[in-house]
Amino acid sequence: MHEFTKLEKRLKRDTARAVTDFNLIEANDHIMVCLSGGKDSYTLLDMLLHLQRVAPISFSLVAVNLDQKQPDFPEQVLPNYLSSLGVEFHIIEEDTFSIVKDRIPEGQTTCGLCSRLRRGILYRTADELGATKIALGHHADDLLETLLLNLFHGGSLKTMPAKLHADNGKNIVIRPLAYCRESMIEQYTEAKNYPIIPCNLCGSQPNLQRQSMKQMLQLWESTNPSRIASMLTALGNVKPSHLLDTSLFDFDTNQRIAANPTPNAFSTVQSISVDQITMGSVNRPTQ
Repeated sequence: MHEFTKLEKRLKRDTARAVTDFNLIEANDHIMVCLSGGKDSYTLLDMLLHLQRVAPISFSLVAVNLDQKQPDFPEQVLPNYLSSLGVEFHIIEEDTFSIVKDRIPEGQTTCGLCSRLRRGILYRTADELGATKIALGHHADDLLETLLLNLFHGGSLKTMPAKLHADNGKNIVIRPLAYCRESMIEQYTEAKNYPIIPCNLCGSQPNLQRQSMKQMLQLWESTNPSRIASMLTALGNVKPSHLLDTSLFDFDTNQRIAANPTPNAFSTVQSISVDQITMGSVNRPTQ
C-alpha cells in the first residue's frame, strides 16, 4: 500500500506540473475527456477527477468514448464503470472500423486513417457538447516516440505538444499526462484493476514504426536510464540559436523569434505550488 501511495502521489504531482507549466486548465473550463478503455485514458480521468477536487479553480468534466464498432467490442464496460464513478459521459457510435478495413489493404498500417477519422469525430463532438478543451491520455513515452518518429521518418524536430490549438481554430487539445512515464501508468493501472478494453484494430500490428521506437527507448532505458530522463528534459530545453530553423531564430540580429507567454490560470489565482495542488491544500477563491 505504501508503494501505491508513492506511485499515486508521483502521478498526481507530474500531472499537476504539466497543468501548471502549460496552463492546460482555466476557470470554468468544460473538459471533454477522451476515454478509449485503455490504461492511459483511465489514468487520465483519475488524475483530472483529483484535480477537479483540489484545484484552486472550478472546471467540469465529461467523458466521451468513441465506439468504432470493432468486432466483439464490450459495449457495457465503460458505461458501467463511468456510472459507478458518477461521471457524466457520452458514447459516440461511428463505424470507422468498416471504413478503415475497406480502404486500407491487408497488412498496411491503419493508424493514419483511423486517427484522422477519430479526430474529426471528437472535434465535432466537442463542439456539440460545448467543450472548451479536449483531454487526451498521451504520456511522456508517447512524446519521445513521436519525437523519434519525426526525427527519423518525418524530417522534423517535433513531438506531441502538451497543449495544441487545432488547425480548425476552435478546438484546444490538452495532454495532462505529458510528464507521466508509461511504466508508472502501467503499475497504477494494475493496482487500480481498471476494466481494460483492448484495441483489435491497430493493436495487432507489430511492425508499426512507433513500436520500433518504443522498443528502442526500452532498450536505452534498460542500459542507461539517465538517457531517457535527459531526452525528456531536452523537450523543454530547446536552443533555437543552435539549430537551423530561421523561423525560430534571426541569425542576422542574433535574436530569438518568440511570442509573449500567456498568463497561467492556476498560478494567477493565488501563489501556489505544484505540491499544494497535488495534496489538495489550496482553497478556491470566493466568488
